[in-house]
Amino acid sequence: MWQLFLKGGPVMYPLALMSVLTVAVIIEKLFSLRRPKVIQGEIVSCIESIRTPADIPLAMKICERFDTPFANIIRSGLAEANKPIFIVRQAMEDTGRREVKRLERYMVVLETAAASGPLMGLLGTVIGMIQVFSVISVSGVGQAGMLSGGIAQALITTVFGLIIAVPALIIFNFLDARIEGMVIRIDEYSHMLLKRLAAMREGSDVELAEFEFRKQ
Repeated sequence: MWQLFLKGGPVMYPLALMSVLTVAVIIEKLFSLRRPKVIQGEIVSCIESIRTPADIPLAMKICERFDTPFANIIRSGLAEANKPIFIVRQAMEDTGRREVKRLERYMVVLETAAASGPLMGLLGTVIGMIQVFSVISVSGVGQAGMLSGGIAQALITTVFGLIIAVPALIIFNFLDARIEGMVIRIDEYSHMLLKRLAAMREGSDVELAEFEFRKQ
């Protein structure tokens, strides 16, 4: 295998580095994008159980236990719970734009590998063919042994470039779809929180009106 690597020429070194980075990113994203790691059930339960202002501090404490995009978005909304609903929504949207970047972290590595892998393989092919034609210009076409080195380099770099690019593209699309699905779920829970806060305020207004009526 090492001899095959050496036959690929200098382009094999950046291809090897890219392959290591690609594998590392794939492992990290498959682990970090598991649903329980992104959307915590405890926070979802807190959102569903919010009925009165007394429930807000407990929900805040539970969100503070996690440093995840979902927890930070919900916590930003709870922190503004005593303000008008449009301010709560704005706070969560502002936080959401920042936190979504965390979900997409390192995805650019996979995208780059998928796009540049074949190009680097093509570069190795071009370098190999230049070597072939250099040999032909000096020794003619009869020296098969001398030509084989450049041809081998051209083929090896092309193969390695595709070996990196094809899995990177497939897994990038898979992970991108997973991120999009999780963003949609987070958005749904954010709207659920807004509805809970709106219902809680309406209930408080009704209770206050009934109290003032009884006073009269």
